[in-house]
Amino acid sequence: MKLPINFFVRTALAILFITGSLAACTYGTYDDAVANYNAGLPPPPPPPPPPGFGPNFSEIQASVFTPMCESCHSGGGASAGLSLDAANSYTMLVGIASSQDAGTQRVNPGNPNISYLIQKLEGPGVSGQQMPPGAPLPQADIDVIRTWITQGATDDRVVPVTPIRVASLAPIPSATPLIAPPSQIVAGFDREPVAASVDATTFILEASGGDGTFAEGNEVQIAAAQISVPAANPMSAIFDIPAASPLTDETYRVRLLGTGASIIQDMDGNALDGEFAGAFPSGDGTVGGDFEAEFTVTSPTMDQIQATVFTPVCSGCHSGGNPAGGLDLSDADTSHAQLVGIMSSAQAGAIRIIPFDANNSYLIQKLDGAIGIAGGRMPPGAALPQPTIDMIRQWITNGAVR
Repeated sequence: MKLPINFFVRTALAILFITGSLAACTYGTYDDAVANYNAGLPPPPPPPPPPGFGPNFSEIQASVFTPMCESCHSGGGASAGLSLDAANSYTMLVGIASSQDAGTQRVNPGNPNISYLIQKLEGPGVSGQQMPPGAPLPQADIDVIRTWITQGATDDRVVPVTPIRVASLAPIPSATPLIAPPSQIVAGFDREPVAASVDATTFILEASGGDGTFAEGNEVQIAAAQISVPAANPMSAIFDIPAASPLTDETYRVRLLGTGASIIQDMDGNALDGEFAGAFPSGDGTVGGDFEAEFTVTSPTMDQIQATVFTPVCSGCHSGGNPAGGLDLSDADTSHAQLVGIMSSAQAGAIRIIPFDANNSYLIQKLDGAIGIAGGRMPPGAALPQPTIDMIRQWITNGAVR
């Protein structure tokens, strides 16, 4: 039997009506839907998606890390050495020790309460301030991130089927020098490597020998305390630098080998597609090839801090015959003499700078806006960018030398 066209129209509209009613009752009655169809009017749009984001990494990245964190946590000068751009964040978070609290993982899968990320989102953590600065996340959003961690902190993004490539590296290859020597090198891959293929023969760190280049034969290979592929984040590899031999001011080269007698392989036996032209992921589309990238460590100095902070930002109030708080920051020698080891005139018992102890230095507490400090945060009305505070913090941690 051949059914009239109106049968199919009415059936489709009925299904549309029932579906809409179940979803959000947005289509009115069945007769309304028929009338709209006969009048040539399109059906109303579906209801909007629910607000917020779900407890999976891709949505957390898109809703939190990219719009709220990446401005400070990206590039060669990423605050606290943590890059939260889409290419690097998972590798730098899950199973990785915090640079501010070495005994705590940034994200400890299954354990949000002992994950440093949650500690920074809900409070200041062991140093610095609550994140994001000035605009904490609503607790409901933090709870979504907590759920993601509780459920294992997995990466829901699609794993490619091409040969294994380097997807990220920390420190990030950059012309911007690092102000703090890293305690580890973290490589992220776009496929899981064979853990046994990542060792001292395939994951190599070298110093330039003092000349900043790697063609003279005077390079010095840095011995790792340990090289591992963490079970919590098996698409990464970690080169731990010995605590007793931290990196000094130098240029360094990271090499991940995909050619030669010893190579990094993926689970299908493919050699690393490693050629690096300045953008991730690595590779030229064929199996094999070494990854090489450089970074430089340059410790901040008193002269640098004076030129970039104290003179342009602070000396307007902190100079002359009657400087604010009795603190003269007019030149590097005067600033150093009046800061290091000197008792604050504003806060009883506080020392302006304690060499090697940034957290208890009153200057850092003033710059961070710590709770309970006298007179409020400095500079007034316009806090320093976090990377600038990090520079001063690192100078103090290094000993606050002149």
